[in-house]
Amino acid sequence: MRLSSAVLLLFLLSFSQALAFGQDAPAAVAPAAPVSPVAPAAPAVPDVPAVRLILKEGTDVKLKFADDLSSKTAAEGDPVNLILDEDLKVGDVVVVKAGAKATGTVTNAKKAGMMGKAGELNMRLEHLKAGDERVRLRGSKGKEGEGKEGTTVALTVLFGPIGLIKHGKNVDIKAGTPLAAYVDQDTPIGPAK
Repeated sequence: MRLSSAVLLLFLLSFSQALAFGQDAPAAVAPAAPVSPVAPAAPAVPDVPAVRLILKEGTDVKLKFADDLSSKTAAEGDPVNLILDEDLKVGDVVVVKAGAKATGTVTNAKKAGMMGKAGELNMRLEHLKAGDERVRLRGSKGKEGEGKEGTTVALTVLFGPIGLIKHGKNVDIKAGTPLAAYVDQDTPIGPAK
């Protein structure tokens, strides 16, 4: 009986150690972080394009008139609505899609006069909208009219060379008439969305 009591005591001692070990084991392991059913929202980060390209000064911009325009009805200061006729690219990357809006301003409008006096219509190109950005435009390939470093005097586009000053008639421009323009300064820009 002694032997069985000793075996029983040894068994109970081993069992109690196993229980004690089993209870302590989880304390030795780092507790897991509580899992919440909804993860907290990440802070809002502005949508910044990963790639910034440079639209070079002097780049051709093919525009067309969005509305009819006439020297008979136009007045100085009137806005001129234009549309980008072809995608604008930097290399093979489209940075402004065709159909983007561009604007200009009438700087001089004179009706046709008596005795064959031609009508006149001058405008200054302003900018092309590229998403939330604006690309400044001008009407000549060369960077004429430069002022101080970093500034450019806006050019007046006289439509004579493309037949828009007519002897004895008003200048009438139909919607869809093409107009060549140029990027006025190097402009950082992202790919079109």
